[in-house]
Amino acid sequence: MHRRSFLVAAAAFAAMLGASAGAQAADQMKVSASFSILGDMVKEVGGDRVEVFTFVGPNGDAHVYEPTPADAKELSESKILFINGLGLEGWMTRLEKSSGFKGAVVTASKGVAPREMVEDEKTVTDPHAWQSLANGEIYVANIRDALMAADPNGKAAYEANAKKFLDRIATMETTVKEAIAKLPPERRKIITTHDAFGYFGAAYGMEFIAPEGVSTESEASAKDVAKIIRQIKAEKVPAVFLENVTDSRLLGQIAKETGAKIGGTLYSDALSPPDGPAGTYLDMFRNNVETMSEALSS
Repeated sequence: MHRRSFLVAAAAFAAMLGASAGAQAADQMKVSASFSILGDMVKEVGGDRVEVFTFVGPNGDAHVYEPTPADAKELSESKILFINGLGLEGWMTRLEKSSGFKGAVVTASKGVAPREMVEDEKTVTDPHAWQSLANGEIYVANIRDALMAADPNGKAAYEANAKKFLDRIATMETTVKEAIAKLPPERRKIITTHDAFGYFGAAYGMEFIAPEGVSTESEASAKDVAKIIRQIKAEKVPAVFLENVTDSRLLGQIAKETGAKIGGTLYSDALSPPDGPAGTYLDMFRNNVETMSEALSS
């Protein structure tokens, strides 16, 4: 083939590929998810049929997020809005209203048995249901069903993606239970900044103590901190753990006053960046259980 003919053919092929990629992007269904953990789950189930925009990104705090005009634009162009529910996204109603969103709102935690606790003499709902892998399976089913309803042509793809994801979640469930079973019962008690691991503790036999409540908006009182310090000393709690979405200074103070060691960083309400230790939902569980196991078994 002459050089000129080859270049013409190559250019035509490249144009065809570009057109195909452009068509695929145009065919993708645009959806939005409130925070990074939920966004990853939607990507797993949606695969290449969906384009997912996430409002609260890696290391972001969904409790106190302030939406931007760009968020409103993205939401206005979305066909589905996936939220956690259970009181996590207090800012979402304002965002929906300002964006003029007309699509479907899907609460991923629908069907979860919510945990409730008393804070400042008030009963509050714990929104961190994703911290139980069994609840994660409920999220996946809700996401799958919503995507199939909005895009019936993708039914087979969504079902297949969801099944693969559920199989991996089941494998991780076994990994987590086996790791915690190796810890002596007296060492399955730790301190974190805010009360984000209640579902994890209930599911896997751990006790989490937190100076702050279920929301990072609440501040620990001096009385609460003093009570926790006494408890750590009396019960010989071995370690305190930082969280990627909270200020580490309070736990640093508690560790200094009690002699408990800093066990590492746990990912509670947000993933790490993709190249970090908790870039996906399942990587978050893997990182957290490995971090806890290492600190509590030494």
